[in-house]
Amino acid sequence: MKQGISRKKICLFLSLSSLILLIINPFFFHQKISLSAFLIFIPANTFILFYLLRFFSDKDALALTQAENIKEQINVINVEIEKVRDFSLSLKFKITRYDNLKKVIEDLTRSLRLEVVVKVLSSTVYSLISNSSGIVLFYLLDNHSQKLNLIHSIKEDNQTAIRSKEGDIFDYWVLRHSRELIIEDLKNDFRFDLDAIRSREMRPVLSLISSPLISHHSLLGLLRLERDKSGSFNQDDLRFLSLVSGLGAVALENSLLFQKTQDLAIHDDLTGLYTRQYFIGRLKDEAKRCQRLDQRLALMMIDIDFFKQYNDKFGHTAGDIVLKKVSFLLKGGLSELNPLLCRFGGEEFLVMLPGIDKKKANAVAEELRQKIEKEKILLRRQNTSITVSIGLACFPLDTKDDDELIQQADKAMYDAKRKGRNRVCSI
Repeated sequence: MKQGISRKKICLFLSLSSLILLIINPFFFHQKISLSAFLIFIPANTFILFYLLRFFSDKDALALTQAENIKEQINVINVEIEKVRDFSLSLKFKITRYDNLKKVIEDLTRSLRLEVVVKVLSSTVYSLISNSSGIVLFYLLDNHSQKLNLIHSIKEDNQTAIRSKEGDIFDYWVLRHSRELIIEDLKNDFRFDLDAIRSREMRPVLSLISSPLISHHSLLGLLRLERDKSGSFNQDDLRFLSLVSGLGAVALENSLLFQKTQDLAIHDDLTGLYTRQYFIGRLKDEAKRCQRLDQRLALMMIDIDFFKQYNDKFGHTAGDIVLKKVSFLLKGGLSELNPLLCRFGGEEFLVMLPGIDKKKANAVAEELRQKIEKEKILLRRQNTSITVSIGLACFPLDTKDDDELIQQADKAMYDAKRKGRNRVCSI
């Protein structure tokens, strides 16, 4: 670099010298300097001038080239910086998501109640994946009918109606393939017929992700997120949903088993009606509620007439058939009244009818008695029929004590027995 600078100075000096000589050349001619020497001097200075112009031109071109290269490098670095920044933001977002999994696991292990597990899973994916927008749907699979049942949903717009309570074509695609589904833009997805979907008057859906809830190779249900905008979900969203679904499936299976255990504890094995202990607890609660709201409550004690003769004549298996039949008739005959049904013991049943006064309860009991009397039961290839005796007591008309209410209904039932059976008696 120093040599280049010194050369520049020399060239400048020579150039200036030549210019001075050109200016004062008349003096030289006046002094009679030889023409040949002067002719040699002029080309030399011309060459020096050309060299200087070429030198500075090359330097300018080199400087421009270097400047362009530096700008290009700066652009490349800026692009790399932008990529690193995007990657950093994406990584922070993923870290935030996966850090929340610890809390999700804690929430799932805190309770075995089905509704708690469902709400935890739904709210987690709704906030962490969908950013609390769009719709999240939680379906459970009925193993007997192989149909989906919508048990929970979260909607950004509460006015949006979810008509497909048993799932739609997207849900049954997941059910049929037992794997995740992502639709980034429904208009460009060849797997589904957009015109057929629109003809079914479905709510507007353009993008969705859905994951099955599978535990021990058993499909329990599915979890789905959807938006009415395309490009709302990507593969990272689907992977996270799949991870949450995997954790949720284990918790869901445990809660279903726990619920089944609870159901077995409060239901009679043979008839499926509530057990005596559970029924008495519910009766206490209903009595308090009716007293607080000044409402009525009717209680029926039902006993199968001559039940022992069925066991003696046809065997205990036939007796079980009779008990199942009566419980079935009780469920069907009283379904519109929202009853609470109980197998009180042996061949005795209790029926609680909240909000029913004594007059209506008598009419209901008589209608039920007649329905049971007309029913035919096939026992050992013989058509038989049964009758029942019904005792009726009402709260708070007959008593304001729930324990005494059972005693009063039992007393009325024995009164019906004494009067010839197959009848309704009340206090």
